Amino acid sequence: MLSGVMLLWFILTAASVLFVAIDSIKTPESPVLKWGFILLTAYTGPIGAFLYILGCREPLPGLHEKYTATLWRQVLGSTMHCVAGDGLGILAGAILGSIIHLSKPAEIGLEYLLGFGFGWTIFQALFMKESSGGSFYKALKNTFIPELVSMNYLMAAMVLVTSFGMRMVPESSSLISMEFWFIMSMALLIGFIAAYPINWWLVSNHMKHGMMTVRLNHSDDVNMQEHSTPSHSSHTETRDEHKNEKHVDNVSRSMIVFMVTMSFVVFGASVTTVLTYGV
Repeated sequence: MLSGVMLLWFILTAASVLFVAIDSIKTPESPVLKWGFILLTAYTGPIGAFLYILGCREPLPGLHEKYTATLWRQVLGSTMHCVAGDGLGILAGAILGSIIHLSKPAEIGLEYLLGFGFGWTIFQALFMKESSGGSFYKALKNTFIPELVSMNYLMAAMVLVTSFGMRMVPESSSLISMEFWFIMSMALLIGFIAAYPINWWLVSNHMKHGMMTVRLNHSDDVNMQEHSTPSHSSHTETRDEHKNEKHVDNVSRSMIVFMVTMSFVVFGASVTTVLTYGV
């Protein structure tokens, strides 16, 4: 029964990734977010394709700006961006940990370091450095806290799902088994759900970006429509103007410290539960 479910899941995943990859070509979205949705769909199968259609795909020509301006779609883009980047590092850590037979604590640590490192330095800072005036250093600084708290909630959920899931399905210990990849897929899906609320807070407080609309005009210049929250008025800006955008800090330092602390408490509780009951 489980084998049939997994086989159907992977068939639907392959079809979903193909659909999103082809369809997103004509979607006026930022290239990095297009790739993010492709990766999210590879992780979460038809659910990722559904989220792409519901949250990003332009319903009619010229409506992408208004369609993606709603707060929940902005948060969807922010969470997807986090999971897409962090997921690559986490999967790499899981594969390496399985190959070299790391202990559970060491494997969790490796997955965390690779997930956060790749998500923060590449998928957030490098690919989105234009939001910090084109400076990679400023982008690293601006995205560190948002990426950290989002990663903690993502990993907290994934650690629970992978640990208990692989304990219940012994066949999942092999990297070449369908069970391993199915459980990792479910873990990333649950991790996405767990990270969504904190990304709502981050986007609402202008600490993370959501969706962006990128259109080519007749002069082949790029116009970008970026939304932080639906309460802000829409504005179209050129690439140069977008590079000069400054990071807006609307949250008190004490609140940031509290949210970071809570994210580590949740992550720590997850790891403690796994090491106590799931090993």
